[in-house]
Order: sequence, then structure tokens, then C-alpha cells
Amino acid sequence: MASACLREDRPLPRRADEGFETSTGTLYVSKPYRSKSSKKLRALITFAPRKSVFDIGNETSITNEFRGFFSLFWISIFIFTIQTYVRSIEASGRPLNLHFATMFSQDAITLALSDAVLVLSTGLCVPFAIMLKKGRIQYYWTGLILQHVIQSVILFSAITWTFNRKWPWVQSGFLTLHSLVMIMKMHSYATMNGHLQIVHNHSKCVFSQLQEATKPVGGWEKALDDAKTRQAEQDLANAIPASYTDSTHSTPANGTPSLPEGSSSSYVDASTANALRKRLAAVVAQSYRSGASEGMGNADAEASQNSEPATFVVSNEPPQTIAPHPLVNHPNNEIAALAKEYSELQTELTSMGPQYVTWPNNISWKNFAVYQLIPTLVYELEYPRTERIRPLYVFEKTVATFGTFALLYSVTESFILPYTPTADESFARALLDLALPFMIAYLLLFYIIFECICNGFAELSYFADRQFYEDWWNSTSWDEFSRKWNKPVHGFLLRHVYAPTILSYRLSKTSAMLVTFLLSACVHELVMVVVTRKIRMYLFLLQIVQIPMILISRIPAIKQNKLMGNVTFWLGLYAGFPLLCVAYVAY
Repeated sequence: MASACLREDRPLPRRADEGFETSTGTLYVSKPYRSKSSKKLRALITFAPRKSVFDIGNETSITNEFRGFFSLFWISIFIFTIQTYVRSIEASGRPLNLHFATMFSQDAITLALSDAVLVLSTGLCVPFAIMLKKGRIQYYWTGLILQHVIQSVILFSAITWTFNRKWPWVQSGFLTLHSLVMIMKMHSYATMNGHLQIVHNHSKCVFSQLQEATKPVGGWEKALDDAKTRQAEQDLANAIPASYTDSTHSTPANGTPSLPEGSSSSYVDASTANALRKRLAAVVAQSYRSGASEGMGNADAEASQNSEPATFVVSNEPPQTIAPHPLVNHPNNEIAALAKEYSELQTELTSMGPQYVTWPNNISWKNFAVYQLIPTLVYELEYPRTERIRPLYVFEKTVATFGTFALLYSVTESFILPYTPTADESFARALLDLALPFMIAYLLLFYIIFECICNGFAELSYFADRQFYEDWWNSTSWDEFSRKWNKPVHGFLLRHVYAPTILSYRLSKTSAMLVTFLLSACVHELVMVVVTRKIRMYLFLLQIVQIPMILISRIPAIKQNKLMGNVTFWLGLYAGFPLLCVAYVAY
């Protein structure tokens, strides 16, 4: 399955410096060459990972001309909070009244135990995958039905439990949102392993056909010898001489671009490199074609001076598992075609490195536990990994989480809850009073989740891909915002909703976009129903209204005015939060 996903504004599916943009970073594959110390053809593979935009170790962010405004924002928020505390002490003798703390700490132990049961229940995925591995059930249709039954039962049980406990909106909202996250992770895990079971079964059939096809040409060994002879001739023709030695840290003849800190390299044999280059080119081209007009978007100072940058692992052993089958070079076209099909199926069953995990070797309790810790909603056979955990980095994110939460609590306690309106109060005045506090609360909550918590769990789970969001604050349309502000959810919807509706149900891209937005709107409204105990459909309607707004934003005269588009986006965001609050609370 294609795992690379291109951005809308990238004109080409491949970088000018010969790198391949994947869903986890940039992969550079040099052309095969020889060094003086060895006559064997080999190639250099280099992986450059991605970092979050606000990460202090991000080379791009620390050189941005607007980086000072980031510091200005936090200083201003800090001064504003201190000012709020001082005024509250002068008025009531204490900085905060702590009514909000009393509410969200209610029944905290039961909530923690309920959440633990929720997380443990996702372990049902492992026996499910083991049954797929052993062939005791087939994914279509037994596995598919069983998967959705389990997911539905878990989600329904969690929602029913929140109603039975009669929790306030904080507890209800947290358990419901976490349930949805767990369901998405379960769905991706089960779907991916189910798909790979089908690919695995098909590859066995193709291999049997390949063995039969070699009998008329002298048998299996004779066919392998003929293919190896032809491959040697092709390798000799493609060889690039070089005058480099390993002892002097030689580089390929075509060179490699300057890479960001944290990049890592390894050498592989020529056949493996050529196979990987073709695979990456095919994956990126496919993603570019599917992403070029997709409806969701086109589809939805160091923390401490002693902090050390993460190092990224690439195996130094040649990854033979991704090399094409030798018979792809056989002179017989039928044998070569079957070998090529078998190689493509084996490639789909194998991760892109550095360990090159092959299905079903990924199925284990340990693998699933690591997947649960990794802050992603899309399951892969393997993820880009860091070499070690940096304690100071974890400490930084922990302190940032609690510090930012304290600011968020202060804003909520002092400027949102006291101004929450009733039905007999002025609607316009409520919007005016709540617009700025809600925006500040949104920015702080975004920072806690995507910069602090996601990066913290990524560090603890050795997860190297830290791009949990993009520059959504520069959005000029709502589809760009939905694509950039929450990359984990966008990736899930792209992989498991948008693409399947096109491939399985033969829907157009526009129809797939509508289905995706409809599902997203229903899930958002479900959360509001649980939180407010009301069925009003306000959030559902606001989500659906985005569709015509997206279409309007694509009109050339409007699309060309980036400044107006960004201003309109921010005004819509400013108005949306207080509008929903007033609507659900007062009406």
C-alpha cells in the first residue's frame, strides 16, 4: 500500500535533488558505483527524517524570519496570566477559584480505570491478527465483519459508560475522544493485516505458477542461472566507475545533497538499490496522481543547552528482502512477468526499512504494544526509528505540557466559564466576549496535544517522524486547514476512508470527498452529543458547510488572493468556537 503522501503545492512528485518524499521523511538512493576497495557494485541510501515545526531542533524553524513572534506569543501569554492572577487576588484573595478543577477531577479514579480498560481492550487485535496469520479466518468476509463488530462494541460500551456515570463534559469528552482514537488505531491495524493476508495468499499462488513456468525451459535451477547471467550483463552496463575509497569516507559518483542533522546512511547492493529506487518512484508517482486533485486537501533555543539531537538508524546490512526475484531478468517473457508480479507482491509485504519486516513476522504482542505507544493512527509494518531516548527532551515536553495546561486552565477558568451565556442573554455579546478566549484556548490545546504529548510519546517509542502538523496558520482555505492541522487524523481518513471509497466502491474523487466529510461530520457531532447530552446537529452543519466554502475557495479569482483567503480563514476560526459554545449551551 502506498505510504507516501504529497502536498498540494508540490509541483513534482520527486525532489530536484533526487530525493523521494515519503510519509516519514526523505529517502535518497544513489546510483550503483564501485569504490577502489571493492569491485562489488553498491549504492548509498540516506534517510532524512521530519521534525515538527515548533521543534527547536528543526533547522528550518530556527532560521525562519518570524521565529521571534513565537517567543513573543509565550511571553505575552505569561504576562497576561500573571496579570489575571494579580487582579483575582486583589478581588477575592486567591488567584483562581478552582471551581473548574473540582469539576474535571470528579470521579478521576474511575475515569483512569475506565481508560485503562479501554486501552487494554484494543489488545483483541492481536488474536485477530494471529488468526489471519495462521489462516484460521479469511479477511474477506469473516475477518472484516468480526473487525467491525469488535470496534462497534468497544465504542458503544465507552459511550454508554459515560452516560451511566453521568460525568461532566470534560470526563465524557475525554473518554469519547480517546475511544475514537483507539478505534481508529484498531481499524488501521486490522485492515492492514487483513489486506496483507490477501496479498500473501496471492503471492503464494503466483509463486506456484512461476515454478510451473520454469519446467519447459530446463527447470528452476537452470532458469535461475540464465537470469543471473543476464543480470550480470545489465549490471556491468549500468556500472558507474568511481575513484573513492571506504577509508576516506567515499561518496557515490553522483554525490548526495546536503542533508539536515539527524540523517543517516547505509550501503546496499546494486540490485537492492535499483529495486528500491523503482519502488519509491512508483509509490511517489501513485501518491502524486491520487493526491493532485483529492478533495480532502486535495483529499482533510534548545529546551536545554545539554539536549542532544536524535540519531536515526539505518541498518548497515544489505536489505536483501526487497531485492526483486532473480527471474525478473529471465529471457522468457512469461517467466519474467510472473517473477515481476511476485516481486511486487513481496515488496508490498515488506516494509521500506531499516529492518525490512515482512508480513506476517510483524504480528506479535510487542509489535502491537509499540504501535499503541507511537503517536500515529495509520499502521505500518515498520516506522522510522530513533536510536535512543533523550531524557532532557522528554523532560522538556513534560514541563511544557503541564506549564501550557496551567495557562489553558487559567484562560478557561477566568475568561470562558464566567462568560458562558444562557438563553436570555445577548447572543452577539456572548460571541464577542468568548471569541478571543476560545482562540487562545484552542492554540494552547493544539500545542499541548501535537507539540508536547505527540512528541513526548514519539520520543519514548523511538518514533522518528515528528511531523504531526504543518503550517495550518497560513491556510487560505478550509481544505488546506483540514489537511495540515491534524496530520494523524488526515492520514487515517486518506488511507482508510477516502482511498477505499474510490478503489472499492468506484466513486469519483468528489463523491469520495463528500463521503469523507460526511463521516467526519458525524463523528464530530457524536462527540458533541456525548458532551452536551443534546442532539442539535450544529457542529454537523458547520462541517458540511465547509464543502461549498472549499469549492468557492477554488475559484481562480479567490484562490489567487492568498491574503484574503488567510484573513477569511482566521475570521471563520475566530467565529466558529464561540458560536458552537453559545449554540450548544444556550440553545
